[in-house]
Amino acid sequence: MNTAVWIAQSLLAVAMLGAGAMKLSKTKAQLQAAGGMDWVEDKTEGQIKGIGTLEVLAAIGLIVPALLDLAPVLVAIAAVGVVLLMAGAIATHVRRGEGQMVPVNLLIAAIAAFIAIMRFGPEAF
Repeated sequence: MNTAVWIAQSLLAVAMLGAGAMKLSKTKAQLQAAGGMDWVEDKTEGQIKGIGTLEVLAAIGLIVPALLDLAPVLVAIAAVGVVLLMAGAIATHVRRGEGQMVPVNLLIAAIAAFIAIMRFGPEAF
């Protein structure tokens, strides 16, 4: 089961790193033009960069503490952070009437919840 949790951690970390890097490297106008990110209309440039920073930090938190065996409980805490990020994303999409995005956010939240449960419980480091 530890292998399955590591795979989930790795996939989620890659997804969070990619999403965060995109928000950090592109302007609000570029994100709007890319399509699928209409929600940025409601956010300031700083808020978008803040979300991107949280996503990059989550990616780091999902992998680095376990690899370095340095406070590995941070992996589970990072996973809880991803669940909270996705809760905010779901709220934003529902408020904007973008229901097609909610299943993606729910899937990411479910993967993060699985990691948190396993790392706090039976597969803790």
